[in-house]
Formats: sequence, structure tokens, C-alpha cells
Amino acid sequence: MPTNTHTIRYSTGKKSLFNVHLMSVKFEDLYGFMVEGNVDDVNVLNEVRERIREQGRVWWALEASKGANWYLQPKISSNEVVISVTSLKLSVLTNTITLRRLIRKGVPPVLRPKVWLSVSGAAKKRSTVPETYYDELIRATEGKTTPATRQIDHDLPRTFPCHPWLNSDKGQASLRRVLVGYSFRDSEVGYCQGLNYVAALLLLVMKTEEDAFWMLAVLLENVLVSDCYTDTLSGCHVEQRVFKDLLAKKCPRIAAHLEAMGFDVSLVATEWFLCLFSKSLPSETTLRVWDVLFNEGAKVLFHVALAIFKMQEDDLLHIQHIGDVIDILQTTTHHLYDPDELLTFAFDKIGSMTTNTITKERKKQETVVMAELDQRTRRLSSLKVDG
Repeated sequence: MPTNTHTIRYSTGKKSLFNVHLMSVKFEDLYGFMVEGNVDDVNVLNEVRERIREQGRVWWALEASKGANWYLQPKISSNEVVISVTSLKLSVLTNTITLRRLIRKGVPPVLRPKVWLSVSGAAKKRSTVPETYYDELIRATEGKTTPATRQIDHDLPRTFPCHPWLNSDKGQASLRRVLVGYSFRDSEVGYCQGLNYVAALLLLVMKTEEDAFWMLAVLLENVLVSDCYTDTLSGCHVEQRVFKDLLAKKCPRIAAHLEAMGFDVSLVATEWFLCLFSKSLPSETTLRVWDVLFNEGAKVLFHVALAIFKMQEDDLLHIQHIGDVIDILQTTTHHLYDPDELLTFAFDKIGSMTTNTITKERKKQETVVMAELDQRTRRLSSLKVDG
């Protein structure tokens, strides 16, 4: 990686430029994370907080006119299925369209737990088991040691260590129970690094362990592609191949330039997809992405990943060193305090991508990935025999 400390500039939502080497300041974000940025970052964060308050007033007004649980009604699937409007109540259709638009503008933090549980399907999933399921699951794991629990114990102190609650004994014990509990619920997944960051942020939002547990369950079992967190990470490998193809289609100049440099986009995108941007984006920006993710599905991850590249197209096309590409993308993500800027790029600049299109691409790439994994397994087996 180059050792020069070149100045990186990028455009904010107001198209003002600022230097990342300006005097730094520390401030606390909306979810208790201490962040080091500059004055511009603080100003953007304050603007975001004001927009959140305004958006909250919109939600309260809808609750007053439609009822407190209007968004808990059945909603239209977002999987591009052809729907006959005549077969639906007009109120359901209207609520679905209203909800989608509202969620893209952000769910008020105080409503996130209830809205997420509803739109993701987590509440429905929890309703299929006895009310004592989570407590009994945790009791069943007490005192038991597995490869998963050992890895979880190793990762706990490294999970957002600067966050006061997550770095406390109480916070780490709570996070451990959620992760260990899920590792026993699904032994095939068990535990994979990256899930600790996802579960930690879910705890901060959902407030209760059980709600965080069910959000983690619906993520892994329904929202995300299967096998993303298994031993082979085959699902993650598939997503990376799909993303590379989408980058070539949606951002062809960037893709061609990076390929000519020999830059593999998975160097940055793997962590984005495994941690769902929780290690890369500021917390409120991450949660705005998750708002849409839980309502519209995993295609949102591709929209956001493509947007990050697209936002820096001009700078990336002038870069000649792989290390500089990583620097620009990391600096961009770490300073994306304005979720609306990111999501505007993700949905307006990138354009539409249907779930069916992505599903077809996944099936194509899955064949290639499974063949590669099979070849790797055979090669390892032959090495053991020869040894």
C-alpha cells in the first residue's frame, strides 16, 4: 500500500468539499458510539437528527389518522410478483405504498423495534413457537462449550470495544446469550465472524435480547441468501460474484478500471455483506440501510454497495494503486453521516434491480461457486492422502 498521505476530497449532500485532515473532533452519535470526525461531520449529523425529528412527526400523524398499528396489516410482497389490484383491499395497497416510501425516508428510532419486527417477519416467526422458547433455549446452552462458543468468547471483547455498553460486562453477557442461543438453534450456521457486529447493533436497537434474537433469526433464515454464514461461506462467495457482475453492468467504467488495475472488489465488499455495513458506515446510516433491508430484502445490499462505488466514480477513475482504492472507499464509508445522500444514490442513481433478476444471477453463480468449492475440497483431500 502506498505510504503517501494524499488528501482525499468527496462531495457531501450539499456538494461542499472538505478536507479529511481538518482538525478532528469527537462526538457521540445517536446510538452511543463515540466517533472521531470533523466539524462538517458534526453539522451533517445535526441535520440528520433534525430530519429524523421531522420524519417522526410524519409517522405520528399517520398513527393518529390510521391507527397505531396501521403498518402491521398484511402488505404486498416486494418480490416483483404480478399482483391483481382488484384482489386486494385498496387500504392494504395504499398502506403498502405509503410504508415503502416512509421506510426509505427512515423509521424513527423509537418505532424501529416494532416496525422491524413486523415488516421483517420476525414477529410472525416468533409466534410459531412457545412464548418460553428463547428462555428455554438459553437455559439449555448454559455450561456447554462448542467451537462456536469458543469463537464467540474470543470475539466478544473485539465487538465495538469503544461502545460503553457493549464493552461492559452486562453488554457482553447479553450479546453472548444472543449469539450462543442462535448457534444452538442452527448448528449448521453455528457462529461466523461478522454476526457479532450484526447482533450487537440489533441489541442496541431492539433493546431486549429476545427481540434481537428473533431479528437475527429472520435475517439469517429469511432475509439474506442462504449459506452466507456457514463454514464454506458459499452464499457469501455467490453474493460477491453477483456484485461484481452488477458493478460491471451498473458502473461499467469503474468496473473496467478496477479490473485493469487488478483490484478485486471483494477486498472491501466481503465485509460489507457479512457485517451488513455495520463496521463500515456510521450507525444511523447503517440502520437506515437496515430499515429498507428488512422491508425490501437482500437486494438492498447490492443497491447500497453499488452506490458507494458510484459516489466516488470520478476519484476512482483517477486512482492507479490498489491501496488508494481501499483508502477512498474506507474514507467515504466512515464519513457517510447523511443516510439520505447514500440512499438517494442507491435507488435513484443506480436504478432498479428486480429480485427476480438477482435470483437468476445467484443461481448462475452458485453453480460456479459450488464447483470451485468441490474442487478445493478434493485438492485438500488429496494433499492429506499424499501427506
